[in-house]
Amino acid sequence: MINHPEKQYLDLIRNIVENGSPRTDRTKVGTRALFGVQCRFDLSGGELPILTTKKVLWEAALKELLWFLSGETNIRPLLQQDVHIWTEWPLKKYRQATGKDITRKEFEAQIVEDADFAAKWGDLGPVYGKQWRRWKSYDGTEIDQVTNAVNLIRNDPFSRRIIIEGWNVAELHLMALTPCHKSYQFFVEEGRDGCNRRLSLLMSQRSSDVCLGVPFNWVTSSILLHMMAQQCDMDVGDFVWQSADTHVYDNHHDAVATQLSRQPKARFPTLNIKRKPENILSYRFEDFEVVGYEHHPFIKADVAV
Repeated sequence: MINHPEKQYLDLIRNIVENGSPRTDRTKVGTRALFGVQCRFDLSGGELPILTTKKVLWEAALKELLWFLSGETNIRPLLQQDVHIWTEWPLKKYRQATGKDITRKEFEAQIVEDADFAAKWGDLGPVYGKQWRRWKSYDGTEIDQVTNAVNLIRNDPFSRRIIIEGWNVAELHLMALTPCHKSYQFFVEEGRDGCNRRLSLLMSQRSSDVCLGVPFNWVTSSILLHMMAQQCDMDVGDFVWQSADTHVYDNHHDAVATQLSRQPKARFPTLNIKRKPENILSYRFEDFEVVGYEHHPFIKADVAV
């Protein structure tokens, strides 16, 4: 397993735990962190970098990606699909504002059942979907960065400006959580030996929860790359991930130790996209199939809010 691409991840979390700088963070949980790391994955064979040393809920990651692409910022559509990864932030806000000691389950049920309650308490502010699809310009117009990126890949493929950006400084204070995976830059290279052009993606994170968040972020970014390549009639190239503050929370060390005790399975799974929709915004969950995902058991770890 020396050359298994997942070794990059295992070496990273081991390095953080052993050599990371102890830090007090926003959540008060505490972390150990490294600054400035990179991992690279060749996805030209249809691979998805889904970790095999633990079960990663790729279905939730895919549903979250489609939620981003829809421009939605309310958790209600996610909860209606049994995706609970964004609940903690509006729940915390509701408890603080009302003083009610409502359970997570009760809060989520009310979001799903009551549209007015969801509109008031389920919105996260102008988070990823808003910035990707409706970035507010200074003249009041809105910019669809996703559609613009597709158009650039098709019509100006060697541009150095094919970027989807989430870090809108003017609206950070309105967001329940500022963007962690903040910038997506695409790169087109000519095909070799008469093959199609290749599309690669570099995703940059300002803050990376390596135990919980990063496995999701890799799935989301890689599926997006596969989708963009399909839409632009290109082959898939590399997914490159770079991270600034790259950390393991102090309450994740047991989970990390369990994962480090395991050996990766033989290979990453592959992605099959069953149809080519008319545009990047028209994909549905059932359009995707992950083939050959073998994994070790799920490892539970608590999210820091």
